[in-house]
Amino acid sequence: MGILHQLKQFAFVKLRILKYKSLSSCKQVSGQPKLYHPLILNGKGKISFGENVQIGVINSPNYYSHYSYFEARNSESEIRIGNNVAINNHCTIEALYEITIQDNVLIGVNCSILDNDGHSLEIDNRISGTPKSAEIVIEKNVFIGDNVTILKGVTIGENSVIGNGSVVTKSVPSNFIAAGNPVQIIKEIK
Repeated sequence: MGILHQLKQFAFVKLRILKYKSLSSCKQVSGQPKLYHPLILNGKGKISFGENVQIGVINSPNYYSHYSYFEARNSESEIRIGNNVAINNHCTIEALYEITIQDNVLIGVNCSILDNDGHSLEIDNRISGTPKSAEIVIEKNVFIGDNVTILKGVTIGENSVIGNGSVVTKSVPSNFIAAGNPVQIIKEIK
């Protein structure tokens, strides 16, 4: 590597990673992901990383311009990420309750995993109410394409694939390809 390349990496990548790490507020973090992309870890809950977790992909969109955001909002909130998980650039994972990503999962660029409605859906409680929340589980060997949104109460079964741009509002069984808005089962993986 030439000196110019090293200077670019330091100025445009390493300093940004340090900046966003310093902006993180979550105090209950265990494990050390490999950061190739800036990541903010916020909230009062727990965030845990298994072995060989990668955040960010160099040769992928949003590498120089975005960051990923993980939040375990309340003291009882938890985000658990297993071993050998690769999460592409600009991913949001937000837990009011619990989100579990098991081993060997691949998550594409610009994905959102949200175990809650964001705000109460009742008109009088929209600003001050507590949004509904339900656990999300992404089982082993799942591949999630780019620009996917996974919403509360969903389980994605082992070995399944979620196509690009999908909105996952219901659970997907093991060994299936699913895609669409809302997600629909396309075919079984054999």
